[in-house]
Parts: sequence; structure tokens; C-alpha cells
Amino acid sequence: MTDTTISTSGRGARFPNMRMPRGRRGAAIAAALVAVLALTGCMPSLLERPQPVSTPTGEHVPAELEPFYTQVLEWERCGDGLGCATAKAPLDWSDPSAGEIDLALVRRVASGDRLGSLLVNPGGPGGSGYDFVHDSLDYAVGQPLQERFDVVGFDPRGVGRSTPVTCYEPAQMDEYLYGVQPAERGSDEWIAAVGDANADFGEACAENTGDLLANVDTVSAARDLDLLRAVLGDEKLNYLGYSYGTFLGATYADLYPEKVGRLVLDGALDPSSSDYEVSKAQAVGFEGAFDAYLEDCLVRDGCPFDGTLDEARDQVGRLVASVDASPLRGSDGRMVGADTLVTAIIYPLYSPDMWGYLDDLFDATMFGDGDPALAYADAYNGRNPDGTYLDNSTEAFRSINCLDYPSQSDVAVMRERAAEIADAAPTFGPYMGFGDLSCGNWPHEAKREPAELHAEGADPILVVGTTGDPATPYEWAVSLADQLDSGVLVSYDGEGHTAYNKSNACVDDAVESYFIDGTVPSSDPKC
Repeated sequence: MTDTTISTSGRGARFPNMRMPRGRRGAAIAAALVAVLALTGCMPSLLERPQPVSTPTGEHVPAELEPFYTQVLEWERCGDGLGCATAKAPLDWSDPSAGEIDLALVRRVASGDRLGSLLVNPGGPGGSGYDFVHDSLDYAVGQPLQERFDVVGFDPRGVGRSTPVTCYEPAQMDEYLYGVQPAERGSDEWIAAVGDANADFGEACAENTGDLLANVDTVSAARDLDLLRAVLGDEKLNYLGYSYGTFLGATYADLYPEKVGRLVLDGALDPSSSDYEVSKAQAVGFEGAFDAYLEDCLVRDGCPFDGTLDEARDQVGRLVASVDASPLRGSDGRMVGADTLVTAIIYPLYSPDMWGYLDDLFDATMFGDGDPALAYADAYNGRNPDGTYLDNSTEAFRSINCLDYPSQSDVAVMRERAAEIADAAPTFGPYMGFGDLSCGNWPHEAKREPAELHAEGADPILVVGTTGDPATPYEWAVSLADQLDSGVLVSYDGEGHTAYNKSNACVDDAVESYFIDGTVPSSDPKC
């Protein structure tokens, strides 16, 4: 791996205690981590092929939705073998006459015998499916699927090139993501300061985004997905969702079970989990991934730690606590507190291929050098060297999650839950509590309560889970496969976030046989 991979865009899970968007980001981070391996190739004949016109299905819909479901997409060439288009969707699905928004799409037409469209979501929420397909097609989708499907990336509502959520200017975002609170973590003063920072962020989002901010929930995005299916001309939806994209896909299946074609949900979320349960499970997941890194590190030359696993883990815990008490200063003047350092540590944990970067990070931090931590946190947050940001993924991430997960305001409950998370994950848990502060003063109330999704009557849905996934723990995939009436579990025994097209032939064969032939394993192949 070269240093270029660590500086590319795409982030993974973010955590509420860091005053960053809560919940889970998707496989976009994995694409960033191995972007050097993900260069999109294309055949000369495909480069010359004109972009075919999409013919809407013409299905019956309520009169107020007909202008949206009957629109014809105008595809323009936007890269080697790629076409881009913009679809219109209702601003508010409960009132289609209230206005419209843009949804940005990019498509690579099938190179062989076409089966239909395959829509791809990299996760987040807030990850750009447009960039995922446009910039790293071969990483997003294997060659067998590129041959048989028009691969379509899209930016969900509020994200990227679609009508976006807009909140802060770069300098304000720096303070929001990297600012250090002077008060002791968990104290009344600290809780008030973190709550105020999040309230200010929400107010800026409301002022700069307008009515869209109340309508970026996942149910609305799933309705957009059905609209895109129809205007692309597919009677049923074929869909590949990573990480948060599994929640979007499962929500679609629950809303439109009769329109489910072939859905693969890789790195699954459990839609019945509360925000607290998500934070605790992720803390445990990253703790497990970090232990795997330490075990690998302790038998390698050049490891910054020695002794037993417990001793190495204790060294890291004391290091993070010392930075929490006395932040480091980077060469650009920004401070490295515990939240930024934990972000920097988490970034390489998404893929075992990146564990070596942690050696350098710890070496530097132990000697008081905060620049590597800032560099890794910047890559995670999509911050450019000039201080600008690659996209609006932070704003979208927070805005979507605040509509999807309710918060509560009882500080005593927050402290109790924070203590439970810290006890469950001693290294990361102390910095991953107090999630309710993220959305406690959000301008709009949450639109859903955690609940199981069953998609009764849907065709088989493939759910892929990785046993060592730090961001979407394996038990979530087991739970989602059990919830879905037609869920079929494929387990990958390994490390890293998500499995298809990045683990082994067993997973790839199961996914591709399902998409191409419609066959599902008779039992979990346990790859």
C-alpha cells in the first residue's frame, strides 16, 4: 500500500461521543482504504457505446406521482463507458406537490447479455453511490455482475450531487469535528458544551438546508429507490447495499416486498437496534478488531508495543487518556484530543490491509507528534489538506441519523449507558458514550422507532455478515437474516468491514450466483 490510499475519500462509522454523526458509515471507507486497487477498467467497444435511453415501466401510480414515475432520464457521457443523469423526486413523499429534489445517478451499461439494472449503495448514511461507482467500479461490483447488469450508483437525497444537506463552512466544520472541550469528559460542563455544539450545528443545517432537512429519513430514501427502479425500466429492484445501505435496502423490501428482485445486504445493520445498542455493539466491534491488530502487531518486528495483549491494550488506553487530559498540537495549529485520536485509530481498523498504518500512528503519538493523527482523522472526515472538505457527508450523516433514531434527554440515563459502553469496551468505550447529545436538540423529531423489518412476501434476500466486522458486527447480520421472512445468511469468517468482492471466492460465488441465476444457498455456506 502507498500513502495515496490513506488520503482518499470515504469514511466509516462515526460515533456520538466524538460530537460526530452517530451510527454507522458504510463500505465507502473500505473503498477508500484500497482505492489504489480499485481502478475502473473498460473495454474499447464499451467506450464507444452510446448511452441507451431508459424507458420507464409505465406502471400505475397515484396521479400526483405520475410526473415522477414517467420521467425519461437523459444520460450524458461522464467518463470511460459511464453515463450520468439526474432524476426528480418529491421533496416530501407525503405531499408530492410541495416541491421536488434532484437525485444524481451514474451508470455503466452491461458489457454482455443484460439482465437489468443493479443499484448500488456504499453505506453511510451519507456515502456517495455516484462516486463509488464512478471512481471505483471494479471494487464496488465484480466483473461477472458488470457483464450482466447496468451498474447504477446514486446519491441518496441530501447527499453529494443530489439536492444536499448544507450546514457549515470549512472553518466551522473544523471546530465542530476537531474542537476540544476544556471540561472533564462526562461532567455537567462537558455535557452542556457538547449539547450546545450539536444544537448550533443543527440550527445551521436548518437555516442552510430548508425544508429538505425534515425529509432525508431512510423511509423517504427508500421511496426514492422505488422511483429510480421504475424510471430505469425495471419491474423489480436489483440492489447491492453495503453497511448502512443494508438498512436502506431492508427498508425498501419492507415497503415494497412485491417489487423485490435480487437484493444483497452486505455488512448488515439490525433495524431493531436502538441508538444506544448500536453504539455499544460498535464499541465492542472496534475493540475486537483492535485486539486482532495488537495480536498481529506483537509478533511483528517494529511493533510499538511489547508484552502481553492485556499490557499492550493498557498502554493504548493510557495513551488515549493522556491525550484526553493534555491534547497535542499539530503543526497547523489544530489540537489532537482523544476524540480525534480515536477517530485516527479507527480509520485503519476497517481493513486488515491497513493495520500497518497504526504502527506509525502510535509511534508518532507516543513522541508527542499529532500530525499523523490529524492526517488519518482528516482522511476519515474527508478533509482536504487546504482545509476544505470533499463532500457533505458529515452533514448528511448526522441529518439522516437524527431522523432515523430517537434521542432522549435524561442525563442520568446517558451516564448510565456511557458507563456500560465503557465497561464493555475499555479502550474505545469511554469515548463512544453520550450518543443522545448528537440529536437531542435537532430541529426535527425522529420519524421512526427501532423495529424489526420482515418484508413479508418478498423473494429471497441475501444477507452477508463478516465475523470480525468492526463497524457492523456479525450478530446484526444474523438478526436481520432472521427478521426478514425470506432472509438467507451468508457468513464470512474473517476480519474487515463487508465481504463481497473483498474476501474470498466462496462469498463472491454466492453473491454472483444469486444475482445472475437467482439461486441462493440451501444453508449458510460459512465462507
